[in-house]
Amino acid sequence: MIAHLQRASHTASLLAYLYGPGERGNHTNPRLIVGDGHGAPIEVLAQPDALAYLAHALDAPVERLGARAPEQPVWVCSVRSDPRHPDLTDSQWAVVARRVVAATGIAPEGDPDACRWIAVRNQARLVHVVATLAREDGGVHHAYRDAFHLQTECHRIATELGHLPPAPRPTLRAQETHVPAPYITISTEPSGSVSAKGASDDLSATLLKHAGFQQIEDWYGRRHRLATTTPQAQRVAIASHAAEMLRAARYSVRLDPDLDTSCLTTPANPLALYTAGVEVLRLTDQIKAAENAAGLAQAVDHLLHPEHGVLERIREALETAGEQITDLDDEAYALADRFGFAAEFVSAAQCELIGAGHELHSVGYAQQDRAEAQTQSPAPPDARNAALATSPAVDKAKASSALGTPSPGVGTAVRPPQVSSPRTL
Repeated sequence: MIAHLQRASHTASLLAYLYGPGERGNHTNPRLIVGDGHGAPIEVLAQPDALAYLAHALDAPVERLGARAPEQPVWVCSVRSDPRHPDLTDSQWAVVARRVVAATGIAPEGDPDACRWIAVRNQARLVHVVATLAREDGGVHHAYRDAFHLQTECHRIATELGHLPPAPRPTLRAQETHVPAPYITISTEPSGSVSAKGASDDLSATLLKHAGFQQIEDWYGRRHRLATTTPQAQRVAIASHAAEMLRAARYSVRLDPDLDTSCLTTPANPLALYTAGVEVLRLTDQIKAAENAAGLAQAVDHLLHPEHGVLERIREALETAGEQITDLDDEAYALADRFGFAAEFVSAAQCELIGAGHELHSVGYAQQDRAEAQTQSPAPPDARNAALATSPAVDKAKASSALGTPSPGVGTAVRPPQVSSPRTL
């Protein structure tokens, strides 16, 4: 179950959109399923010919605030169910809407001075909850933590409906120690020379010298650089090749964009302007090149890190795009809503993969345990000994040795007949 929050300036225009055909004509049978008008007859007013009166009934507490009213007093929450499961009925959606407004603080259960709100259905698998932020007691609802509470409640509802699998239990196997990758920076110095700084171990030094860097060892330590007379095209080629080899060797490399061939705009490189996509492609290559569970977990951590991972950055970018659309045009509800839902789908993917990074460390352990079990099992008897134990020749040799007669088949070597060689005259 995915939810998305928005803010709007005018209740009347929002209701006209929700009860209208929609931008793509996908609104069918718009209807009020639940709400609380604190005495206002919202069930009677929720008709296409009385939407102006319904908006006035919802906005009444906002108008009483006067100058203290928020600039965008309309709170909009769109909740979508999982398309892989059957749709909910109107009564089930009404329960979901009540839980949403209670969890976010819009209308806590048993609060007589809560905000006025309604829930409207106009599509399958979707409900829109519309509320005004002004409370009946003259206060204003502060929506600072609404997104967090909303996501938590939707996750709880989806789990109760059976739309989400139970959370995996943490494994008790000792996890491998995460060792951060050595860091190397390849950049252009003010003098014009290209230098590689950071890790100075023998492997990185060998790779840099193989790429074409000159190694310098003095009282500053070991350094690698290119001469200032090196042509620019050759600098880019050497630096990019060095960065590629270092990344393949599990080093974390920061390469100056002026020295990165992937950032050069050429007809042969159509991805030059899409640097973010290029970085994700590099991460994909690291994942493909993982040789063990620790390497795979280290590469996937760049995707799943809860604060700095790729999924979190994508979620923030989509959410910001939706907010920017609302700031530029607060009537573009549908477009901003699509970006918001996309951000929530990414958030759902993050929830689905919670703990997966730690579980990656145990990948391959089952095969390793079976191999160790086979190694520790008793070795089978020697094939030669088994053959001799059942050979008739062995029995005959034992009988001959008992009588004192050597057997020609066992214990004595049978010499081949000697052929006289021709004599030389």
